[in-house]
Amino acid sequence: MFSSKSLITLGLASLPLAFATIHNVQVGADGLAFTPEAISAEIGDQVVFTFMNKNHSVTQSSFDSPCSAKEGGENSGFMPVPANQTDNLPIHTISIYDTNPLWIFCAQTAPVDHCGQGMIFAVNCPGDDSPNSFSNFKKAALAFGASLNASATPSSTPDASSGGYGGGYGSSGSTDASVTDSSATPAATDSSSSSSTPSADSSNSASSSNSSNIVKVIVGDASGDLTFNPSNISAPIGTTIQFEFHQKNHSVVQSTFPAPCSPMAGGFKSDFFGVDPTATTFQTWSITVNDSNPIWAYCRQTQPKSHCGAGMVFSVNANEASDKSFTAFKNAAEAQNGTTNGTTSDTSGATGGNGNGALSGHANGMGMGVVVAAVAVLASLL
Repeated sequence: MFSSKSLITLGLASLPLAFATIHNVQVGADGLAFTPEAISAEIGDQVVFTFMNKNHSVTQSSFDSPCSAKEGGENSGFMPVPANQTDNLPIHTISIYDTNPLWIFCAQTAPVDHCGQGMIFAVNCPGDDSPNSFSNFKKAALAFGASLNASATPSSTPDASSGGYGGGYGSSGSTDASVTDSSATPAATDSSSSSSTPSADSSNSASSSNSSNIVKVIVGDASGDLTFNPSNISAPIGTTIQFEFHQKNHSVVQSTFPAPCSPMAGGFKSDFFGVDPTATTFQTWSITVNDSNPIWAYCRQTQPKSHCGAGMVFSVNANEASDKSFTAFKNAAEAQNGTTNGTTSDTSGATGGNGNGALSGHANGMGMGVVVAAVAVLASLL
């Protein structure tokens, strides 16, 4: 006869077998594909995506729009992996909270649209006799790709398969909702940084040297300095700020003055752009200034250390004569060392130079929730 304590202990010890299954999925191991393409999973299970060579993402969509990011959905960000890397591969983990279908695609678009080539994945999709079957989901993705091929012009952006962290890493036309035009999204800020959210454009086109309304900002550099150059600018309404990503692996994310290293709700957010040390061509990503209020931004890379905590921040139209100057903003980022009130900065999809990726933060939380629920059930039976 087991005691109450032994019953609870036994229940906890058996949780991994009884309640959760780990489903391993390879991303890009078999060309432009998820392997396997579809799985069935129970509540509490976890899906671990391992990224192989080239540059892919795990981005949630809907059945009706297989190649467009679902607002507020799962998104790993881009995970660049050199062709010769075989270990320490980046991973992204998601937890299954219900039995509803989960639709996934790769948001890479250069030099071809990966989703449009059929690089999709699903969890708990209905059978082939349903209109919402996996086969119909894939047909819709391929149809989207066919429509692109019928109207697209050749892309000059190299694919990430070129090796190292070359200029091909990152998307030249990502459907990630965080990169599309967000000018209609109200800015959720405090009174110290009440700026309208600039519109963001993931265009890869180079700026014209004689375009007075375009300001180029270099992100990172060949020497490894963690900096935006220039890091503080004045820009009138209508100015396009073109971020050109140089060596290492950086991003641009909007924040607020009080929380320099945390993403602003509704703010702009680029993907990560990994760049080879020998690269001579660089990808760009742009925003447009919609008003004269200050804009605060940072690099959300955290591997091997917080770039924001090292002072890699940027501002537009900061009032240098006030207590909310760029210098004060940078000092706050360095003082917080990349954190705000003890909470680490946004790390979703962060990959360092070695290709190691960050786990999805909610995965462990789901596992703990299963443990708590199991304990409660066991206790009620005693």
